[in-house]
Amino acid sequence: MRGRRLVLAALVVSMLLVSCNQKQPSAMAAGRAASPVAAAQTADGPASRAAVTDVFETTGPIVVENQVDVLAQREGVLTSILVDTGTRVEKGQVLAALDDRQLAADREAAEAKVQGIEAESKNWEAEAKVLESDYSRDQEMYKANLITEKQLDHSRYKMIGSGYEKEHQKQNLRNAEANLRSLNVEIEKTKIVAPFSGVVARRYVRAGQKVAVNDRLFWISATSPLIVKFTLPEYFLGHLQRNQELSIHSPFAPELEHKAKITLISPVVDPASGTIDVQAELIGSAGEFHPGMTAKIQLKKPQ
Repeated sequence: MRGRRLVLAALVVSMLLVSCNQKQPSAMAAGRAASPVAAAQTADGPASRAAVTDVFETTGPIVVENQVDVLAQREGVLTSILVDTGTRVEKGQVLAALDDRQLAADREAAEAKVQGIEAESKNWEAEAKVLESDYSRDQEMYKANLITEKQLDHSRYKMIGSGYEKEHQKQNLRNAEANLRSLNVEIEKTKIVAPFSGVVARRYVRAGQKVAVNDRLFWISATSPLIVKFTLPEYFLGHLQRNQELSIHSPFAPELEHKAKITLISPVVDPASGTIDVQAELIGSAGEFHPGMTAKIQLKKPQ
């Protein structure tokens, strides 16, 4: 029995050895098949990395110089809204209007007051000339002993008093005209106008709404020139020039390339990030770019 067991054990060991010998060539063959791919990756890798590292890529926002919220300059009720979101506007164009009926009535009263004071001033100017003439006549009569000194003094005081009254009327006229100018300014504030040419990016109010001073009414944005702001590592400092061209791409159409020229290079390095601020202005038509978008910037690394 013991001999039979030994024979069986020997057979099992022989079968295992044969199985291992059959698998080993397959594994070696697989290794030989994989090695050309690895070699190809090793060959392509450095060249590909070299091509990528020659160009520096970063991103930055597209902005415009003029982009503001138009605020209410006085309180009142909006009687009309003349533009809406997306409307292109010109500088000085009326966007909306506040109720100005009370101010218009006050201005009419102020204009009437100015006209009345102007008439009184002219009357006092004429009166002053008459009194000056009377005083000149009384001086001649006094020299001829035809009137007393008291009569001459009386004539002189009347002339002086008329001069004071004339100046008083002039001051009243200046005050009335200043009040009229103030009312005209307040009426101008009831007309909400575009501060520059651009597009209405947002409307915050509706007709019939009561607004207070400094309430937001519209958001106006210029559409050109478009500027892209971005940062670069400090090793770019000294290797950039104003008007130098670079390439930018839209995130929605990365295959389309647009040119921009550098307009600002910060001479100071941010110690926290080790970067410099750079601005570039898009050249020609903006195309697919709009304010607020993010652009990808590409430029060669300095050698």
